[in-house]
Amino acid sequence: MKQIQWRSFGFGVLALSMLLFAAALITVLTGAYDVAADDRHTPLVGWGLDTTMRNSVQSRADNLTTPAFTPAMIASGAGEYKAMCQHCHGGIGAERAEWAGGMRPHPPALASAAKGWSPEEVFWLVKHGIKMSGMPAFGGSHDDPTIWNIAAFVKAMPTMSAERYAAYASEGGDHGNGDEAGQAHHN
Repeated sequence: MKQIQWRSFGFGVLALSMLLFAAALITVLTGAYDVAADDRHTPLVGWGLDTTMRNSVQSRADNLTTPAFTPAMIASGAGEYKAMCQHCHGGIGAERAEWAGGMRPHPPALASAAKGWSPEEVFWLVKHGIKMSGMPAFGGSHDDPTIWNIAAFVKAMPTMSAERYAAYASEGGDHGNGDEAGQAHHN
């Protein structure tokens, strides 16, 4: 009797799995799921994508070693950030570009979102990007020291004043400024 119940249970699990797979395949093949950037993901899909992304980044960044961030690295990273990142992520007292509002997912405001990521994770995100999010991988065009400079700046942003943020451009923290700690080495 017990063997029959387990066999029935196993058959039920297999049948349910096949039904779910068929439903997913039909959704994919018919285009039933709306992928328009001006429409949000369903809560379940949004949760699944965000959770997968966070866990993926965390597991891949775990083996990185962060260099000691210096003021020169932060200043150099400021120029890189303003040239490459501010358009989408904005800055302290600086709005993102109007067109970035149409991106899904919305690029996070890094002045506050940086608190939720370790320096290693910020480095990994900048270097490798995120598939199907609009976040490019800068590792193909920028060397690791330059990417660490960007990570140093991003991690400094949550405690930075708007005046300090704005001052970086006038202090020579521009993209590729020749600063000794952060000469913008692009591949």
